[in-house]
Amino acid sequence: MSQDPFLPDYIFESSWEVCNKVGGIYTVLSTRAKTLQDAMPDRIIFIGPDFWQEKANPLFVEDKSLWADWRKQASAEGLSLRIGRWQIPGKPVVVLVDFKPFFAYKNDIYGALWNEFQVDSLHAYGDYDEASMFSYAAGRVVESYYSHFLDDSRRVIYQAHEWMTGLGALYVQKHVPAVATIFTTHATTIGRSIAGNGKPLYDYLFAYNGNQMAQELNVQSKHSIERQTAHYADCFTTVSEVTARECMELLDKQPDVVLPNGFEMDFVPKGVTFVNRRRKARRRILEVANAMLGQQLNDDTLIVSTSGRYEWKNKGIDVYVEALCRTLHDERLERPVLALIEVPAWQAGPRRDLQERLASQHPATSPLPEPFITHELHEPGCDMVTQALHRCGVTNRDTARLKIMFVPCYLDGADGIFNMHYYDLLLGLDLTVYPSYYEPWGYTPLESVAFKVPCVTTTLAGFGLWANEMNGGQPCYLDVNGVEVINRSDYNYDEVADRIRDEIIGFAALTPKEVEAARKAAAALAAKAQWKHFITYYYKAYDIALRKAEERNKGI
Repeated sequence: MSQDPFLPDYIFESSWEVCNKVGGIYTVLSTRAKTLQDAMPDRIIFIGPDFWQEKANPLFVEDKSLWADWRKQASAEGLSLRIGRWQIPGKPVVVLVDFKPFFAYKNDIYGALWNEFQVDSLHAYGDYDEASMFSYAAGRVVESYYSHFLDDSRRVIYQAHEWMTGLGALYVQKHVPAVATIFTTHATTIGRSIAGNGKPLYDYLFAYNGNQMAQELNVQSKHSIERQTAHYADCFTTVSEVTARECMELLDKQPDVVLPNGFEMDFVPKGVTFVNRRRKARRRILEVANAMLGQQLNDDTLIVSTSGRYEWKNKGIDVYVEALCRTLHDERLERPVLALIEVPAWQAGPRRDLQERLASQHPATSPLPEPFITHELHEPGCDMVTQALHRCGVTNRDTARLKIMFVPCYLDGADGIFNMHYYDLLLGLDLTVYPSYYEPWGYTPLESVAFKVPCVTTTLAGFGLWANEMNGGQPCYLDVNGVEVINRSDYNYDEVADRIRDEIIGFAALTPKEVEAARKAAAALAAKAQWKHFITYYYKAYDIALRKAEERNKGI
């Protein structure tokens, strides 16, 4: 007879991206928060770094009346906290901690970490110190809260995300042993480094030694905290089967549970609102393109895009640009296509000449210089997208069926050109392409299909494998499933570029009825990835961690 699962009374969840929107983990936490907040109101407590002490954080509203007595106690213990609400669906409680004071004790903290958990911080550099001091501070927050409010009659979880929070998880396990710890790696340091340095990852995964590769790639300290936290935490998790295999080989640890990344459909507008916002997004994208090109692309234009972090190879930006260059010269393309490259680069602000044209009442009749980029770059000669477009001979001339527009900024609603948020512009797309080489999960394709935009992804993305699994283990195709999952390996770059070219040309030739069917199929697939379905994997991880903590504490 199976046991009833252990469920927590309280959950603390720590991440560098709490109220700090820098990557996919922000989406994981912010879209899942409401599901947990509904299940256990104000007993899911997020801990993040306080970067905004001197100015307003648009994602956070402080509530000085919340836990005022504890905040005073925490202050006496050397913790500077701001407590309030995360401005996302569910509005969960957030504790933002100032970690800078702990730099003064850095060497003592690292020494204890070595003595107790054999974490090598000797080779630390760059962001390691900053992340570690935040992680330590987050662990101290849990210790203080527990001593003030809780006791061993409560089941408590501390979930730490990525290597940046590993130190805190180990601190909690040492100093608050009643709290069960979960460590979630969303991508291994070594795997990302191997892929990003142009080495073949997948064919040789079985032969790589994580510790050896960490030394070769100069990431020993990040690898060490990640590896040791994976081994010591009560429950070790990752986000896909792709990364689970990577963890087994590079961290020498099989994850206890795979926690796939879900999405909350509350983010997606419905009905007439959806139609109106899609129309507005398409209008704005075409306005910007026409102002830059000095042309008049109309609403029949197929709008294609890729987006994400500027990881040239890992995110597949290289093969996407190559595919566009091949599409540019393919006579089979009969419909106008506008292809966007939305990846934040080292930009120096919006182009003034483009702003002036957008403000003008008269349509532009000639192209701007460099008519493929919306913002100025600090070092355009060193930018990989710009270099590739020049090599390809992209001029966006009138006669070209395919036009390319590079958007090298965060779409936060105040970029100076589009002045719309990423999700709002996503609505206006017809097709997205995310041909990742290294992608533990892949939020961008999931977000795309959630907004009814069919997408192309690969078998090296966790989302791509999941999509095939949802299709009975068979490959997914755009016109049937709303997703095309291209087989990708270490050595089939040219084949992938050709497939993307063919998918763009093929999608451009679909009838409106076929496009609508693909859009409905995309939305149907996204519905299967809602948090209400995926949260059960978290409950399994909570059960494992709580049972292990209970066993650990029997002898205390």
